[in-house]
Amino acid sequence: MMALGALFFSIMAALVKLAGQTLPTMEVVLARSLVTGGLSYAVLARRGISIRGREPRLLVARGVLGFFALSCFYFAVIRLPLADATVIQYTNPIFTALIAAVTLKEMLRRSEIILTVASLGGVLLVARPSFLFGGEGAGLDPLGVTAALCGAVFSASAYVMVRRLRREEPMVVVFWFGLMSILMSLPFLAHGSTRLPVGWEWLILLGVGFSTHFGQIFLTRGLQLESAGRATAVGYLQILFAAVWGLLLFGERPDAWTGAGALLIVGCTWLLTRTRKVTPTVAPGGGPPTPGEPEPPPMRPA
Repeated sequence: MMALGALFFSIMAALVKLAGQTLPTMEVVLARSLVTGGLSYAVLARRGISIRGREPRLLVARGVLGFFALSCFYFAVIRLPLADATVIQYTNPIFTALIAAVTLKEMLRRSEIILTVASLGGVLLVARPSFLFGGEGAGLDPLGVTAALCGAVFSASAYVMVRRLRREEPMVVVFWFGLMSILMSLPFLAHGSTRLPVGWEWLILLGVGFSTHFGQIFLTRGLQLESAGRATAVGYLQILFAAVWGLLLFGERPDAWTGAGALLIVGCTWLLTRTRKVTPTVAPGGGPPTPGEPEPPPMRPA
C-alpha cells in the first residue's frame, strides 16, 4: 500500500512542478483538494457511510496538519529542483518516528532504526541535495528549503494522527483532508493573485487531484496497517519514481550515485518490511472488526 502511494505521489509532484510554472501555489492546492474531496465524498455517499466519522476533532486536526504539509511541499517543489524538494520532504520518517514514540508510545527496534537511517542515506545519494553536497546547483533558495523542512515536520505530524485514526474508514480520513484543505486555501486565494487555468493547465490540475487522491488512499490504508515509523519509511521509494519522472519530463539523467542510492533504498526497504509479521489493527473495510467476528489473521508482506 505504501509503495503504491509513493508512485502516485511522485506523479503528483511532477505535475505540481509543471502547474506551478504558471499558476499560484494555493490555486494548485485548491484544485487538488476539490478533486480528492469530491471523489471521496462520492464514494462515501454511494456506500452510505457518514462523513462525520467516529472522532471529528481528530479528523479536523489531521486535515489541518495535512493542509500545511501539502502547501509547504507544493511551494518547495515549485521553487526547488524536484529531486532536492523530494529528498528534503522525505526526512519526515525521522520526525514521524520521534513524534510517534512520544505520542503513541511506539518504539522502533534497533535493527529498524539502523535500516531507517540507512534508507535516508540512500535518499541522499539519489538526490545529493546541494545544501549538503555542494558543487553544481549550490545555493538553493533558502525559502524553498525552509518550506520543504516545514512540510516534512507537518507531514510527520499528520501521519501520526492517521495512526491514531486507524479505526476510521480510510475514505473518511481522505475526505476531511480534502475538506480542510479547501476551507483553508480559500482565504489565501482571496488575498493573492489568481487566474483561471487555460488549455492543458486544466488537465494538469486534474492529474494532480487524481494522483493525490489515489496516493492518499494507499497511504492512509498503509498507515492503518503498520506502525507509523516503519510504514512511512517505505515511502522512500518515491525518490526512485521521482528520478524516472525527472528523466522523462525534465531531462535529469541519473548517474552512478543515483544507482547506488537506489540500491540502498530498495534493499533497506525490503529488509524493513520483512523484519517481522504485520498484524492489521483494522478490518479489511477500514473499520474495527465486527463484534462476534474473529480478529483478522496476521498478514505477511506480499
